[in-house]
Amino acid sequence: MIAKTEEDFNGLKEIGKIVASVRDELVQRTIPGITTKELDDLAGELLDKSGAVSAPKGEYDFPGYTCISLNREVAHGIPSHRVIQAGDLVNIDVSASKNGYFADTGISFVVGEGEEVLSKICDVAKKAFDEGLKKAKPGSKKNRIGKAVYETARQNGFTVIKNLTGHGVGRRIHEAPDHICNYYDRWDNEILKEGMVIAFEPFISTFEEEVFQKNDGWTYATEKSYVAQLEHTIILTKNGPIIVTL
Repeated sequence: MIAKTEEDFNGLKEIGKIVASVRDELVQRTIPGITTKELDDLAGELLDKSGAVSAPKGEYDFPGYTCISLNREVAHGIPSHRVIQAGDLVNIDVSASKNGYFADTGISFVVGEGEEVLSKICDVAKKAFDEGLKKAKPGSKKNRIGKAVYETARQNGFTVIKNLTGHGVGRRIHEAPDHICNYYDRWDNEILKEGMVIAFEPFISTFEEEVFQKNDGWTYATEKSYVAQLEHTIILTKNGPIIVTL
């Protein structure tokens, strides 16, 4: 989507604020002993109260209002009766629509005290996001974002997941550009445009660079690696990126 009007900016900011508040509430409620389904049910209630519609459920008939992934699951984890334990690496991804506008956000975090490497990849995901964000501006090549993410990962002793990417968002949950890679591809040299709306989401991995899809048909996971993600919906402007999901 290319945001052009005041209505576009206000609509994106409204749904961005909603999904961010749901994300933050779920993070606060994630304590040892709670199930991922209990968290997801809460998300459904919060979205309904705000007049928003879950994007995974509404657009793809996903079996949950949100995607909640644990440990070596990386993305699109199905909420269930699994109990979260202290030390777990959790990813909560919230996307929804309201009044025809969509926003998407996600975060990985450790529940209580966990392995040191888990906290570190979460920190590096934030650093990679910040470095990539510096390249997210109209007139810049899209592959500069991925280059910044990959270099940040490597400088900190990690790598990135190469077969999960960011994407365009706004009037649909997934739209052009259909990928924003987390590594440098010289051929991926599309020029970013004024008003472009993207979901930027670095995936930082301890060592594997690809995920596989589990037999449930939804969940992406690794064989042995841990992965941390940070995702925000951003409007690119000549005065700097506007993050609508802070």
